[in-house]
Amino acid sequence: MKNSRKLALIASIVLLAVIGFAFIPAPKKITVKGSDTMVILAQKWAEIYMKSNPDVIVQVTGGGSGTGISALINGSTDICNSSRALKSSEMDKLKERYSSLGIEIPCAKDGITIFLSENNPVSELTIKQLGDIFSGKTRNWKAVGGPDAEIKLYGRENSSGTYVFFQEKVVKGDYAPSCQTLPGTAAVVNAVSKDIYGIGYGGAAYATGVKHCKVKKVDKSQAYLATAETIAKGQYPITRYLYMYMRNRPTGDAKKYIDWILSADGQKVVTEVGYFPVK
Repeated sequence: MKNSRKLALIASIVLLAVIGFAFIPAPKKITVKGSDTMVILAQKWAEIYMKSNPDVIVQVTGGGSGTGISALINGSTDICNSSRALKSSEMDKLKERYSSLGIEIPCAKDGITIFLSENNPVSELTIKQLGDIFSGKTRNWKAVGGPDAEIKLYGRENSSGTYVFFQEKVVKGDYAPSCQTLPGTAAVVNAVSKDIYGIGYGGAAYATGVKHCKVKKVDKSQAYLATAETIAKGQYPITRYLYMYMRNRPTGDAKKYIDWILSADGQKVVTEVGYFPVK
């Protein structure tokens, strides 16, 4: 009899525990995928936001802008981070699947930085010189005021929004076959830092251990580094927006998260990471 009462008591405790757990709300999850250029910034946003909103989980992964856009189209991410604008073909796929061209949210600005070895005497280049270098037309540093040595090229893989933007705005054609493609801007910076004759490109937030090269529009114009001031004034010639994309207008927790990113607090993080605010 005593054993029966004991078992009944244990069963009641277990039942109450199960009922209690049933009333604990599941954490709200927001998935973010895409641009490797933006991944440090996106992870910092998520980390800070989750501290103030412990009932929300923001899961951030990279893979490149193209990977993020594909995930947005196939429905496997809530938010796509992209360092380039959507292509018309990508918007067509969104329209076909979701009856929407997608929602574009500029969330930061970036000056694509040219990375050189700290021991390279070259300190500034024009857009045309950069285009000729990365297309393979110019192969020796001597042609642009440097040493008599072969130029070693380092760039991003073709799924990268940075790859696409730099190709369209600077190279204006195919990259040289000799350009080594690397899986992220951090890898480009690392390669250039170890190669006195190397040159690479990428987001400003990654530029440690290398020299920033000044860039000018044409030979007779002034050369600028990518800084908050030159970006704000439109002086630095390789400037772009960084975007978040969604299939439809954000609602609920996703809207609260995006509103925070665009707020003064969220934009402060942009500056701290090394990019430039949109407001």
